Amino acid sequence: MTKINIPLDQWAKIPHDIWDSHWFLLSAGDYSKDEFNTMTISWGSFGTIWNRPFAMVVVRPQRYTFQFMEKYDDFSLCAFPTKFQPTLNLLGTISGRDNDKIKESGLSVQPSKIIKAPVFNEAILQIECKKIYWDDLNPDHFIAKYIPRQYPMKDYHRMYFGEIVAIETDSSFFNS
Repeated sequence: MTKINIPLDQWAKIPHDIWDSHWFLLSAGDYSKDEFNTMTISWGSFGTIWNRPFAMVVVRPQRYTFQFMEKYDDFSLCAFPTKFQPTLNLLGTISGRDNDKIKESGLSVQPSKIIKAPVFNEAILQIECKKIYWDDLNPDHFIAKYIPRQYPMKDYHRMYFGEIVAIETDSSFFNS
């Protein structure tokens, strides 16, 4: 059997591109109680752990969304066409603690199919996750020398692993 080299950028294109180029809105809370928040994230991963598909997200403790991630058992991830990047930038820089940033964004919040956290109507990809594990990043375990520069305030992220329980998309996702 002849083997060929697969360039890393081709192997990782879809998951890397969606995190790095499209970003996500991470939402946690309870839509039915109108108690939730969202934030823009561009760091995370998808994979398989404990024989289940998962999404891993990271949240710094000072972010307003952190308290919702701690209180509730699920979260959603929504990806948008690139034309929404100014909106996602707004949602990533304004805190929901002091502002109704979702209303200001003009996006339409709607209930998820399975979980309590909301999703967004304009999203081209909606991923619903139930939390299965969390852990705090430990700076003693950083191997690469560039990582500590990401934490000048030593505000290390908390990682949340969520089992993916539902995904919805439309054909525009594959063309965006």
